[in-house]
Amino acid sequence: MKKLRKIHRFQNEAGTDEAGRGCLAGPVTAAAIILPKNFTHILLNDSKLLSHKSRDFLRPLIERGCTSFGVAHVHPQEIDEINILNAAIMAMHKAIDQLTIAPEFIIVDGNRFKSYKEIPHECIVKGDSKYISIAAASVLAKTYRDAYMEALHAEYPMYNWKKNKGYPTKEHREAIRTYGLTPYHRRSFRQLPDQLNLDLW
Repeated sequence: MKKLRKIHRFQNEAGTDEAGRGCLAGPVTAAAIILPKNFTHILLNDSKLLSHKSRDFLRPLIERGCTSFGVAHVHPQEIDEINILNAAIMAMHKAIDQLTIAPEFIIVDGNRFKSYKEIPHECIVKGDSKYISIAAASVLAKTYRDAYMEALHAEYPMYNWKKNKGYPTKEHREAIRTYGLTPYHRRSFRQLPDQLNLDLW
């Protein structure tokens, strides 16, 4: 496993990442985190490369070991209004808002971001597999979003969100075809491959 780098430019820098951007239902969720210079864990990596069990194991270790962290959701109605890219950036800004220490620098997973309070930033493609703070943010974003979707599953079990987490699986799309859309679905997304009209709840 490739070793993650501790910092990019500054010790007091925040890493941020999002989860759920490609989902048909539920929020886009972002996390931001500042880690102390001595933080490390052999399992920590891009959340997409980790098992559900490993992510859940790491979450409390990250939360206890960090200097500060924040997690924020932006919900489907807002995603539909401002588009998913703007919603993902908004979620990252809201997560950074929750940090109890203002970072000197922000490193962002991906290639798009908007300046936050004049704090310098850099976008890093595949940053969650390069820098430990972005990897930690990816784990928090993913685990918090998964927990949110599992809670929604109790309200709408026919979509099996506890398993697919709102992603466009065949099972999820068949449920949409059968039962229609819920208030948690993103109406600006193409819900079905041959979508014409769907009954909106």
